[in-house]
Amino acid sequence: MSRPTRTPRLLAFVALLGLGMVALACSKDDSSSSSSSGDKASTSSTAKASAEPVTVRLGYFPNITHGPALVGIHEGLFAKRLGNNKLEVQSYNAGPAAVEALFGDAVDITYIGPNPSINAFQKSQGDAVRIVSGSTSGGASLVVAKDINSAKDLKGKTVSSPQLGNTQDVALRTWLKDQGLQTDTSGGGDVSIKPQENADTLTAFKTGAIAGAWVPEPWATRLVQEGGGKVLVDEATLWPKGQFVTTNILVSKKFLDAHPEAVKAVLEGHLDALDAITADPAKAKADANAEIEKATQKKLPDAVIDAAWQKLSFTYDPLASTLQKSASNAKAVGLLPSDDVKGIYELAQLNALLKERNETSVKGL
Repeated sequence: MSRPTRTPRLLAFVALLGLGMVALACSKDDSSSSSSSGDKASTSSTAKASAEPVTVRLGYFPNITHGPALVGIHEGLFAKRLGNNKLEVQSYNAGPAAVEALFGDAVDITYIGPNPSINAFQKSQGDAVRIVSGSTSGGASLVVAKDINSAKDLKGKTVSSPQLGNTQDVALRTWLKDQGLQTDTSGGGDVSIKPQENADTLTAFKTGAIAGAWVPEPWATRLVQEGGGKVLVDEATLWPKGQFVTTNILVSKKFLDAHPEAVKAVLEGHLDALDAITADPAKAKADANAEIEKATQKKLPDAVIDAAWQKLSFTYDPLASTLQKSASNAKAVGLLPSDDVKGIYELAQLNALLKERNETSVKGL
C-alpha cells in the first residue's frame, strides 16, 4: 500500500567557509554540429567518477524527529542500497552545526530542519545545497514550568532553543512576536532566548535556570516527564492540518552533481526506512532508541519514546509550502534578509523512485 505520510506521528551562524563549486559539463542537443574535445573529456570523466566507489558521509541528529535516519542506519538500509560505496555517519545537535559541516566538506548529505536548510541555500546564493526529500512532520513544542500559563508569564524570563537560527529557534521567536513579545539575537528583549544543546536545556530546566524551551522530540517529552514541565504550545496546532516540515534531507550540490547515483541510493534507503517504520513501529522505535544510545551513551526510557513517537509523522513529502512559511517567519524575526527559496528543491530523483514504487509524487516550490 502506498501513501505519502507514515504516522504513529539561523545570527546567521558562523561565516561560511570557502566553498568551491564544480562547473557543470555543458551538454549539446543532437542537432549540434560539433562539441569540443575538452567538453567530451570532461563529461566522460564525470561519468566515470560517478561510477567509481565513493564514501558517502551522512549527517543526522540523535532525535526522534530523525527517526528514518536512525532506522536506516541501524537496519543497514543505507549501506545496503549504497552497495560498494562506503557509508560514514556523523551526529549533530542542531541544524546550523550540520550546515557548517556541509560547507566545510565534512559531510555530504544530512537530515536537517528547514530553517538551516534555507539559510545555507541563501548564504550560498542558491549554489551550495539542495533539499532532495522530506522526512518528518511535527514533533516540536514549547514546554514551560508549571507556573507559566500564557505568553505574558514569560516576560522577563529566560527560555531556550537548540541553536540560534535553527528550526525551533525560529518557531519560538515567531510565536513570541505574535504574542507581542520582542526578542533579539543577543538574548535581550522582553523574553531572553538562550540557545543551548538540548541536554543542557533539560538540566537548566530541572534547576529552574530557564522557564521553558521550544525543542524537538524527544526533548519536549523529557522536559515534561523528567523536568516536571507542561506543554504550553504544541507547534502542530499552529499549522494547517497540523502538518509542518520538521526534518528534510539536504545534500551538497557539489556532491549531488558528482555522485547522483550515490544520492539516489541514500534516497532508496530513506524510503526503505519509511516502509520499515510503517510495517513495524515497535521495532522502528527500538532501532531509533539503539542509535540514540550509540550517539549519546544513554537510552531513552520507553515511556519517553512512546509518547514522543505519537507526535510525529514520517513522510517523504517535503511539505514545501510550510518551508516557505518558515522562511517568511525567519525573515520577520530578523534571522534572514529574504524569504526567497526558489530553486532549493531537487526532487527529480525522489519522484522517479516514487513512481517505481507506485507512490504519490511530491512538489517543491
